[in-house]
Amino acid sequence: MASVEMENRSEKSGEDKVADSSPSDLNGRKPQKLRRYDSLDVESANVKGHHGHGLQQAANWGVILRLAFQSIGVVYGDIGTSPLYVYSSTFSKGIKHTDDIIGVLSLIYFTLTLLPLIKYVFIVLHANDNGKGGTFALYSLLCRHAKVGLIPNQQAEDREVSHYHLDLPSTRLGWSTKVKSALENSRAAKFILLFVTMLATSLVIGDGILTPCISVLSAVGGIKEATPAMTEQRVVWISVAILILLFSVQRFGTDKVGYSFAPIICVWFTINASIGLFNFIKYDPTVIKALNPWNIVEYFKRNGKEAWVSLGGVVLCITGTEALFADLGHFTVRSIQISTCTVTYPALILAYSGQAAYLRKHPWDVSNTFYKAVPGPVYWPVFAVAVLAAIIASQAMISGAFSILQQSLSLGCFPRVKVVYTSAKYEGQVYIPEVNFILMVACVCVTLAFKTTEKIGNAYGIAVVFAETITSSFMVLVMTVIWKKHFLLVMTYIVFIMSVEVTYLSSVLYKFTHGGYLPLAFAIVAMTIMFTWNYVYRKKYYYEVDHKVSSDQLRDIAGQSDLCRIPGLSIFYSELVHGIPPIFEHYASNIPALHSVLVFVSFKSLPISKIPPEERFLFRRVQPRELYVFRCVVRYGYTDIHQEEEPFERLLIERVKDFVREQHCLDSLAQKDKNDSIETEAEGDEDGINNSNDEGRQAEGEGMNNGELEMEIEVLETAYKAGVVHLMGESEVVAGKGAGLGKKLLINCGYNFLKKNLRQSDKMFDVPRKRLLKIGMTYEL
Repeated sequence: MASVEMENRSEKSGEDKVADSSPSDLNGRKPQKLRRYDSLDVESANVKGHHGHGLQQAANWGVILRLAFQSIGVVYGDIGTSPLYVYSSTFSKGIKHTDDIIGVLSLIYFTLTLLPLIKYVFIVLHANDNGKGGTFALYSLLCRHAKVGLIPNQQAEDREVSHYHLDLPSTRLGWSTKVKSALENSRAAKFILLFVTMLATSLVIGDGILTPCISVLSAVGGIKEATPAMTEQRVVWISVAILILLFSVQRFGTDKVGYSFAPIICVWFTINASIGLFNFIKYDPTVIKALNPWNIVEYFKRNGKEAWVSLGGVVLCITGTEALFADLGHFTVRSIQISTCTVTYPALILAYSGQAAYLRKHPWDVSNTFYKAVPGPVYWPVFAVAVLAAIIASQAMISGAFSILQQSLSLGCFPRVKVVYTSAKYEGQVYIPEVNFILMVACVCVTLAFKTTEKIGNAYGIAVVFAETITSSFMVLVMTVIWKKHFLLVMTYIVFIMSVEVTYLSSVLYKFTHGGYLPLAFAIVAMTIMFTWNYVYRKKYYYEVDHKVSSDQLRDIAGQSDLCRIPGLSIFYSELVHGIPPIFEHYASNIPALHSVLVFVSFKSLPISKIPPEERFLFRRVQPRELYVFRCVVRYGYTDIHQEEEPFERLLIERVKDFVREQHCLDSLAQKDKNDSIETEAEGDEDGINNSNDEGRQAEGEGMNNGELEMEIEVLETAYKAGVVHLMGESEVVAGKGAGLGKKLLINCGYNFLKKNLRQSDKMFDVPRKRLLKIGMTYEL
């Protein structure tokens, strides 16, 4: 993160002092001493009562239960379809001993209990960022509570946003303070945190590719049990057709798919629980002894290395667990806890128990356990529901990939792509056309290449366990730095949770050559793209900070004899929030004309999920006043929708006028306070003789100030009516002289290739093309 002291190194005495423009300062009381910030002057009004995510506030039980029901259709599709392929993936070489079924069932019991239930439902969900979940939520939490981020456009005012929670005083410091200091003082640690966050994002993308493949392929595979004419090749092509259809309907919005199909997932869980209970009673109720963890020890004694390798299949029982956290933004912690504990967890336990009981009597059916264990009369209804559940499971991971990419895009960690907001009711629902097409092609290729769930399962396990291990690593830091938990509690989490995940990770990595390389290959490609974009993004920003236009330079430019001011409002877009970008000087030297009002606008995202609209704008007036030059920063959270209810230029000019009014109020209060102090000092000497004259002069001064205010408002409105022109800097970046080969390839080839083939800035900001003027300049980095 760029250090705050980098701001305004060349902007000093000629600029206004800073005040907090909250409404409480305008109630007539004496203002406190005005504060000095290093960036923008006056923050928009802080409105009380905006702490935390709206859904996380106290809600009645009716709302909580309704959200719990809706969450079943969005969150649990992936983990709910795991019974389709877990046993076949675990016993890929067949069952050698019937007691091995008890050992694997015991592993499933304790894995489902430790990871989805205890870790996510009762621990990780509480590490949310104002109600938002996912890897970026954990990263943003750490960035706010410790200076470990690498986002270059941080400002002092960002910490005054009402959702920007900071550390509370605590006596439990000790070792947590040492860990925090070590992170803040280590540049390597900051890069590692960003790298791991990007890696987790890349793995989610890989998950978004593999989940549709394995879910749809395993569900459609049930046809082979009903008709011998259905070959493996035909199953593959039917699966491909369903996948293409699934990705084709993404543009209609995930809420129309996920929320509407909660009843289907409920039916799916009911079927699994019912069939599981039926098989448990009919075939072998003694499988309940799997509750004894000693069966796991016996399983490893009998099978040794093969038991350890089989963990790669067992871990598939928790696929989609990350969705419990990633999709938290649509629900509440309590609603997900209720739906997990009352529906998902019991249904899965019964499903796996019933399949284990069936396999104890029919171990030769392990290659297709789910459909073999289905009673004949209900086979086709179960098959139909299974296909629908697989599609919904795929939908959950695809929408999750879209959401996390939108977050990374907001924080400058992903190239500019088109983000479509598909629902006005559910704010987190997004669709990214370019990414959707790439995911579809990748899914089709993987399905055609691997053909069976067993081979895809080898690849799938790595993506699942790697992502969960990264979440646990972040949780250790959250528990230490933010929650300030005791050392023994953190170690308990590491021993009982993280060590289990590391064990599973070691097992799935063993299958690297059998398809496990696939998610890592996807991750490497996505990581390369994200790292290239973020690296050049930060380099370019620091270049602009070092070469920004100072206040003195701006006055010199405005004072040039050949420069003329023309009627109208000019909006100059830039990524720089710490001053005026160098591209403006380049513009003024080539086009010696400025509009009567000039506003430098920068859009930035904070490491926070949402920002209230009333706190979105920051303004500063560039001196001298008669230039009518303003700086504006428009702030968004990483899940905020970049769409305003009214045209941006109209909204901007209204906010500028509000800022001018607030500034005049603050100036009047400061002047009144100064006059009161002078009168108090002179009261004893003058004995009140000149009070009437003083009051007359004060009234005259206030009248003059009101007149100036009206004149400035009129100037702003006249400029707006005269016409608005949008100026946008389009800087080309090249590696500087003396740069190494790696840097040249990264900047000249990698970054410029991405920039030329992705969306341009004017499309990202929806700038009217008829009133757009682009200014080009080359930056040597």
